[in-house]
Amino acid sequence: MLELKDVLGKYIDIDLKRIILSGARVKTGASKIQVRPILLRNNLMYQCTKTVGTKELHSNHEKDEINQMICDYMGEQFKQLQLQHRKADVSVLVSKKGKMTIKDKPLDGKIETPQDLNHNRQKKYILNPEQKVDFLVDLKVMTQEGKIVRSRYDKFRQINRFLEFIEDVLWRLPADREITIVDFGCGKSYLTFAMYHYLKEIKGLNIRIIGLDLKEDVIDNCNKLRTKYGYDKLDFVKGDIASYDKVSQVDMMVTLHACDTATDEALAKAVKWNAAVILTVPCCQHELNTQIENEMLAPILSYGIIKERMAALITDGLRAQMLNEVGYETQILEFVDMEHTPKNLLIRAIKTDKLADRGQELEKCMESLAVKPMLRVLLEQQEKTKNEEKLN
Repeated sequence: MLELKDVLGKYIDIDLKRIILSGARVKTGASKIQVRPILLRNNLMYQCTKTVGTKELHSNHEKDEINQMICDYMGEQFKQLQLQHRKADVSVLVSKKGKMTIKDKPLDGKIETPQDLNHNRQKKYILNPEQKVDFLVDLKVMTQEGKIVRSRYDKFRQINRFLEFIEDVLWRLPADREITIVDFGCGKSYLTFAMYHYLKEIKGLNIRIIGLDLKEDVIDNCNKLRTKYGYDKLDFVKGDIASYDKVSQVDMMVTLHACDTATDEALAKAVKWNAAVILTVPCCQHELNTQIENEMLAPILSYGIIKERMAALITDGLRAQMLNEVGYETQILEFVDMEHTPKNLLIRAIKTDKLADRGQELEKCMESLAVKPMLRVLLEQQEKTKNEEKLN
């Protein structure tokens, strides 16, 4: 940890651009931390922004204090640190066994425009609001001149928020081979195009993205747009979530608004593929609404709308816990939908290969509610098949 403290001491100054801590090792607390220099009453300080659930918490610190804070966070809570400085890029990775690897890469020393240290500066988006992007023009978020349409800023922010969810988990994707991503129920694919543009065009990653949907006209239109944009590693295919078998390995599975148990089919498929990252925004969680029964909650559940909402929340909570049992670290985050802007829940799961203890608490929870979700059935089937294959 002394080596990290020395490296940070060298670069925490006025020429620091930002420091990002990601890859949380614990479920509670912050999922990401960002640090940047600011001028506060003409004094150089360092603003720490913690992302906790859907909230961002800000605090300002002096150099020595922020240095120690970052060291403490890397020692206990985070797996990855990226530091950008005018003179160098630094990356820090912490292995499962706690070994810390630090790479300090000096830059060529070219002079850049001084950065804005204003305390209340304008938010930085992943997609540059001043740079024309074809799919944003077709979405009518941008004008033909590459400017954000004022009335469409909400949609621009929604797209960037989705990309932030991905940015936080890039460390978990392979760096030594092509990354395969499958988007189930891709629909009009605005977020699929955004994901490709960010990962391929901005980050320069070696990726292949497959969009899957049941509507043939939607797939045809998406493939036309793919050709128009020159996205040669993006393909759209008509297909069903449960039966799709054209790839044997998937690194990230995305599913947005797969209806009811289609989300469970997608999650089970991702587990079978041993996908490193899962991002899912469930939709229309009707299954448990027909099952849920509880004598204590009966007076509340007599109200249809209450029962429906409780069933949806319970469904997603159980899904996250079942993913924990098969080796994923899960978070449930708030996500704003593209089309109608209701607030939805996004389940983000990262493969850790550390199986959660399958104790009796989750089973007791399901028994008390008289429910058995489709994901439990599918995962049990997978486990049974694996055991039979071992015997044979």
